[in-house]
Amino acid sequence: MDLSRREEELLVEKLSSRGLDVDEIIKGLQDFRLEVPSWGFMNTGTRFAVFEQPGIPGNLKERLDGLVEVKQRTGIADRMATIHPWDYEGADPEEIGSYARERGVSIASVTPALFQDPDFMLGSLTHSQARVRNKAVGLVLQALETGRAAGASVLSLWLPDGSDYPGQVDFRQRKKHLLDSLREIYDSLDGMEMLVEYKLFEPAFYHTDLSDWGMADWICRSLGGKARVLVDLGHHAHGVNIEHIVAFLHDEDRLGGFHVNNRKYADDDLTVGAVNPYEVFLILNEIVAGWHNGLRRDLYFAIDQSSGIKPKLGSLLQSVDAVHRRLAQALLVNRRRLRAARDDCNVIAAEECLKEAFQADVEPLLRMVRRRMGCSAEVLDARAAHDPRAGGAWREEK
Repeated sequence: MDLSRREEELLVEKLSSRGLDVDEIIKGLQDFRLEVPSWGFMNTGTRFAVFEQPGIPGNLKERLDGLVEVKQRTGIADRMATIHPWDYEGADPEEIGSYARERGVSIASVTPALFQDPDFMLGSLTHSQARVRNKAVGLVLQALETGRAAGASVLSLWLPDGSDYPGQVDFRQRKKHLLDSLREIYDSLDGMEMLVEYKLFEPAFYHTDLSDWGMADWICRSLGGKARVLVDLGHHAHGVNIEHIVAFLHDEDRLGGFHVNNRKYADDDLTVGAVNPYEVFLILNEIVAGWHNGLRRDLYFAIDQSSGIKPKLGSLLQSVDAVHRRLAQALLVNRRRLRAARDDCNVIAAEECLKEAFQADVEPLLRMVRRRMGCSAEVLDARAAHDPRAGGAWREEK
């Protein structure tokens, strides 16, 4: 049930009594935007098999129809991440962009599929042969053209290049090839922003050409101000303090955005918060802290998950809701009290400031925000949780 006006007033009074700026919290929750991946609506599985679900959207327009329902339920997820050429085969990107705008959503980013052509088995932008590197650069430039026509403003670049065995490649030569290739791409951005992702391992297992945030940051700095680092929550070694990396990059104005998901073992691409919701909160807490310090707000947030066993709409709604929920809790951190505890070297008091916010029940706050945003349905109901075809305009199973 939605909150009554009086209940909203009591909620605002309660938050204000804790010394919180309620208007700022509500604005932060309403202004926040999250991107949903086109591949989140596709059949997926494991490296051994793809598990098909009935009624899965068959083309990009149908996936955009699914995004419309996600937006109607959440209010904040109104953008789509796409892959070239997967999403655009047989489609006119300008027509796709127009269709999205007519439905009140948009194409926000494009990722070139540098991970499927047999020629790229031993590398794409870093390959030892110029012919293959030129082919890879050409694919990225095509993706730029396609994304631009569809209305995208971000080139999201994940480089699967690496090696499986010692001695297989020349690390230094590949570093040079990568920078030369990316410079050609960077010079063609034409108003778009490049986000460079890194990954510890996979699909290569001995080395990855961009294996950590330092390498990605060096590449971006070498290219220029239109290139920034993209952090995927699943792309780190166990025990790595991701919130520390985020705070460092944000403070240096090198953070471009996130692929948000969750993992237990490696790059599991689980729904957000499925295993470690506290980590997601701590990362968003550092982002909010940066906002309070005047740092960049227009960061790129995108869900990046691949659920083979959950219904597609329901799993995406779970993730969008989880991000919004953790953001609400991060906005509830009493920054004044936290600063005082740190200045006083009071470790327990400082930690309790974070735990108090993380343990807060933010459901009433989110309901109030969703109502103000005109959301027409529960974020997650029985239909979305159980029916793979839930999504309104999605095609019926044949």
